[in-house]
Amino acid sequence: MAIVKMKKLRLLAMSADREALLRELLLLGCVEVSEPTELAEEAYPALSRCDSAELARVKAQHAELTNAVKLLDKYAPEKSGFLKPLPEAEASELLDEAKLPQDIALAEKIMELEEHIRRNGAEVQREQSQLEALAPWLPLDLPLSCKGTERAAAMTASLPAAVNMTDADAALGAAAPEAQLFRVSDDKSLHYVLLVCLKEEQDAAMEALRPMGLNLMSPGEFDCTARQAAERSEKKIADLTRENGELSAAIAAEAPHRAELKLRADTLATKIARAEAETRLMQTETSVCLQGWVPAEKESELGSVLAKYDCAWETVEPTEDEYPEVPVKLKNNRFTRALNMVTEMYSLPAYDGVDPNPLMAPFFILFYGIMLADMGYGVLMIIIALLILGKKKPRRGMRNFFELLLWCGISTTVWGVITGGCFGDLPLQVAQIINPDTTWTGLPALFTPLEDTVMILIGAMALGVVQIITGMVISFVEKCKAGDVFGAVFEEGTWWMIFAGGALAALGIGSVAGVPVVLVIGIVMLVIGNAKGKKNIASILIGVVAAVYNGVTGYFGDILSYSRLMALMLAGSVIAQVFNTIGAIFGNIVVFLIISIVGNALNFALNLLGCFVHDLRLQCLEYFGKFYKDGGRPFRPLEINTKFVNVATTDK
Repeated sequence: MAIVKMKKLRLLAMSADREALLRELLLLGCVEVSEPTELAEEAYPALSRCDSAELARVKAQHAELTNAVKLLDKYAPEKSGFLKPLPEAEASELLDEAKLPQDIALAEKIMELEEHIRRNGAEVQREQSQLEALAPWLPLDLPLSCKGTERAAAMTASLPAAVNMTDADAALGAAAPEAQLFRVSDDKSLHYVLLVCLKEEQDAAMEALRPMGLNLMSPGEFDCTARQAAERSEKKIADLTRENGELSAAIAAEAPHRAELKLRADTLATKIARAEAETRLMQTETSVCLQGWVPAEKESELGSVLAKYDCAWETVEPTEDEYPEVPVKLKNNRFTRALNMVTEMYSLPAYDGVDPNPLMAPFFILFYGIMLADMGYGVLMIIIALLILGKKKPRRGMRNFFELLLWCGISTTVWGVITGGCFGDLPLQVAQIINPDTTWTGLPALFTPLEDTVMILIGAMALGVVQIITGMVISFVEKCKAGDVFGAVFEEGTWWMIFAGGALAALGIGSVAGVPVVLVIGIVMLVIGNAKGKKNIASILIGVVAAVYNGVTGYFGDILSYSRLMALMLAGSVIAQVFNTIGAIFGNIVVFLIISIVGNALNFALNLLGCFVHDLRLQCLEYFGKFYKDGGRPFRPLEINTKFVNVATTDK
């Protein structure tokens, strides 16, 4: 597996063929249309950038279609299982725009119905607010528009509930003898009252009641009583609610067209892709110019397509200066492509780097299984992955995720068999609850996390040494390929000699007259490697000391990081056994199963994520740090990319 070799594409075609050519490239799905090279306007006055006038319109239509689909899902939910795959469609059917106008019109109709429902809903809210405002005044048998007579004033107001109405009447009577305070209703916080007084006594009445918290209120401008106004609002709410029900039914009645709307939404998505690619073209009055990238292995297919048109084109190998601009596409098989999601979460490799997926896949999957190490959890992962992959048939990123879940589930199951873990010690606990006198000691195991912790720790760090040395070997090979043999020998080679010499010296092997020869050779190589380019002994010594310090602490820290393999294996096993032990205390198989299932579900969820995060850390920091050159830009060709339907050409 490797990084796909790319070629720079330059194409000059007739303007009349622009749409047809972009359609062909879309179906081919292997050409990335890049931004055009900036050209001096004075040198190329006839050359200008293409302007796709319909891009904004198509995006608006696409939004209408997708929103219409969402509304159909809201008002007429589709009965479909989670595992139901997307419907299949032919590319020719997807790109057929004959029915597009009527589908857009249907989407607009659905959107108008929803807008009518929304307006009615807003009106219902207003009427309900009005009802709440009228509620305290329902007992008042007086038109709300009545503000009094020629000589008398009538005012609706409120007083705090803590006010004693007898005191209020007394204060009012003292200030305005002809005034009267009528209590209309009460609630927990207020007294609702009607104040009637002579107009010449209005100021005195207000001054008397204001210290008690009198507050004038207006329930609304109505030419009828509060009860009559409330009845009108209730009738209006009922009418609007009924109308909204009819409008909702009208939207639901369009549910049979849901599949068609989804298909046309994807049709417009492909149209948007073409329009966006069109904006990256350069043009004259009669021709268009395209710049982009194409995989070298697809050049012959591209040539077959372009042969249909009157055009001139060429492909050239990118120069080293252009490598940062070259898009990166990884070529993987069914096993290693699952690791694409891990690589993409970190960073794609540089174009002149190395594809990490085949180099990482065995370690990632092995380490994940070691950390989780439970056959029960592993079987669950396998079942979930197979169900999703077999029934749902996910694409690309989601497919890679569940394929990785499958491989990690297999590894987890194998290590669960090795360590004898099945939902912790669930089989043993069940056997002891059913038969307390059983002599069975549990599932067979080569070793267990609780009893062989030190051995597992040593094994974990030994695996770390293997992965780190593998990374150094890759770096050695890549440097040699790039012509940096000196760097390969006196960097990676030096530390191999030091590691080997230290191990031999510890074992008492390879010494001549008490001198560890291999270790001495490694130290000499370290001095030579750090002496390159330095002009005095002081700088050489400083370089050697820094290299020793950084190398020893760096490699020791990296190797120690692999102890997390043991730590997570131990933690997962202990947590599962703790929940099983708590459940077994009651001696009842039903209670045990409830507690064990809940506990193991929690443990499974935590470790499913935790093992992934720690595994990812080991790969991205300890492993990639030895050889990986990141910074690649993903290859994004003009291709069919759908949301609602599956098209055969989209699964590349």
